[in-house]
Amino acid sequence: MSRALAALAALALLAGCGGGEEGNEQPVVFAASSLGEAAPAVDPGAKIVLGGSNDLAAQIRDGARADVILSASPKPLADLQADGLVEEPVAFASNRLVVVAPRSNPGKVTHFADLARDGVKLVLGAEGVPVGDYAREALELAGLGAALDNVVSLEDDVKGVVGKVALGEADAGVVYATDVAAAGDDLRSYRISDYFQPEIAYYAALVSPGSEQGRDYLERLLGGEGQAALRIAGFRPAPS
Repeated sequence: MSRALAALAALALLAGCGGGEEGNEQPVVFAASSLGEAAPAVDPGAKIVLGGSNDLAAQIRDGARADVILSASPKPLADLQADGLVEEPVAFASNRLVVVAPRSNPGKVTHFADLARDGVKLVLGAEGVPVGDYAREALELAGLGAALDNVVSLEDDVKGVVGKVALGEADAGVVYATDVAAAGDDLRSYRISDYFQPEIAYYAALVSPGSEQGRDYLERLLGGEGQAALRIAGFRPAPS
């Protein structure tokens, strides 16, 4: 177990010691896939449902039971709020993009610009999926639109991108920096310059009508315990 994961586990245990009264119903939290390590550490008694932000929003729209939704982008929550399905979203974290390649690195990818090189097999999040939209924004900022011609697979969430690259089904992908540690030794990662980084903001919202359990989880997320869990998992503070 890595130091980060061990620290998260310890934090989760401590958070559990301060939980609510016995018998209280625990919150159901729909969380973006990239929050797979941090979301449970905020409240180890919560039921965490992971998935793509858009897919989770669609489930809420279809009537799925959830108390809180944590999205890797503000748009899915803005759409839900416009329809009266969630309360006012609040930013709670940010992230960065990195290039990832398989450990064997058959495509010899070592730089963001290599994604546009002929023959490189690239996997991205699908359009509308936050990590895919952020990746396209970064490629546009860098003048690397030609890289889109190298895309061999479009995934429904960031875990799909990580999985395809780790299995060697693509030469490279663009994911969040926080997903690299979770992949262990299966991936190499390469920095993307600050000049080409989109603003990545994670937002949380209570699902209407807001439950007491959901409000407790949101308070933890925005408070010291939640922010510590996010820092340990590699997330950055919410954009100001």
